[in-house]
Amino acid sequence: MEFEVKSFSGKEAEAYLAAIADLRMRVFRDYPYLYKGTIENEKDYLSRYFNAPNARIFVLFYGTRITGVATCLPLSEEADNIRKPFEEKGIDVNSYFYFGESLLERIYRGKGFGKLFFQYREEEALKHPQINYTTFCAVNRSKDHPMKPDNYKSLEEFWTKMGYSLQPGLSAVMSWTDVDQEEETEKNLEFWVKKIR
Repeated sequence: MEFEVKSFSGKEAEAYLAAIADLRMRVFRDYPYLYKGTIENEKDYLSRYFNAPNARIFVLFYGTRITGVATCLPLSEEADNIRKPFEEKGIDVNSYFYFGESLLERIYRGKGFGKLFFQYREEEALKHPQINYTTFCAVNRSKDHPMKPDNYKSLEEFWTKMGYSLQPGLSAVMSWTDVDQEEETEKNLEFWVKKIR
């Protein structure tokens, strides 16, 4: 079997809802997201990508099995809570392209697929003449979080190598239920930005 990355419009990728949702729930269950997902949560979240006019979803297949997923769309088509931090600072959301998730099964990490996902999404962003920046956000957990594994390695070094820089004071708030909790709590997610043209 061979690896293959396929690109889908949001609507085309809807056929893979179950597999994408399963991968999201498994990957994000790990630290630092600690996400206790449900298929209902996933359907609601992924619907924005399936329905956004300019969303693209890149899917990594190993044979017929989905082993990685990366999502993106113009920031102007994202949910209110993602756009709001930019709008409140007077930043033109029409010049930004937003990267949702970049997910890989653990055994396929460190093989260059994460880098490819960034490259593919940046190429997609450049198809839009008004886009000058790409951006994503990542959860900010306390450095002494009790569920942080001893061998945890932050992706910040990788993101920096890909040309992204942390934007102090630019953050979004999202809510989900942690694996060790019963109720949703708010999380702070910090934005990283790269100028692409």
